[in-house]
Amino acid sequence: MGIDKTAIIDPEAQIGENVEIGPYVVIRGRVTIGDGTRIGPFAVLEGNVEVGPSCVIGHHAVIGTPPQDVAFRGEESGVVIGEGTVLREFVTVHRATGEGKVTHIGKSCFIMAYCHIAHNCFVGNEVVMANGASLAGYVTIEDWATLSGFVGVHQFVRIGKLAMVGGLSKVVMDIPPYALADGHPARIFGLNRVGMRRRGISPEKRESIARVYRFLFRSGRPLQKAMEEIQGKGFDPEVVDEILLFLRQTKRGITRWVREEICNLEDAPSGW
Repeated sequence: MGIDKTAIIDPEAQIGENVEIGPYVVIRGRVTIGDGTRIGPFAVLEGNVEVGPSCVIGHHAVIGTPPQDVAFRGEESGVVIGEGTVLREFVTVHRATGEGKVTHIGKSCFIMAYCHIAHNCFVGNEVVMANGASLAGYVTIEDWATLSGFVGVHQFVRIGKLAMVGGLSKVVMDIPPYALADGHPARIFGLNRVGMRRRGISPEKRESIARVYRFLFRSGRPLQKAMEEIQGKGFDPEVVDEILLFLRQTKRGITRWVREEICNLEDAPSGW
């Protein structure tokens, strides 16, 4: 374990084996650092923070500070970061609002420089956030999603599994699983076929996903009516259930496909 002599570490902190802590790091409170984690110079971790093994915390990152939330009253809350996650330079992660609540970041995420993850967010596993992407409070990012540079996500928005959002996008409504979104505000332009292929999703399932989305968003039906009618139409029931579950849990509403009002099943482009 290599701890620089200038680091300030609270006696309450629990430091695992083979942990590297750089110059002028400040660790305050009940912070737990997993085995093999590396913390760069000038990073600050405070409060009830749990960092898993083999993580990387970049220099000047700030983890576990109070939320930027007027509802916060000093309650005990925390941050949990999963194994193998990388938080690069100047990343900020705020602890949650609400007694016993946590801001959660999953395993093997790659959070690039200057990203912000606000209070009560839930970030799944293997999520990528490029430089400057920011999440407001209570945002959910599901597994394998990708946020490009300087994406801004409104509070309570959810971004589904394997969705990908283009740089500088303003995301104010939920983006369903497997979708490609871009714009200000963001709109959906198609499906993340490359991402699905790289994740080992079979051609048959990729086509099933495309067929379900064609019916829901490109058939000319209002979304709610399409959701009511899709059962029993011969689509893959597993895919239908997964997508309907996401759509029905929305609080902010669902982002729409571009030009959906003039597209139908026959007109759907071959890229689907």
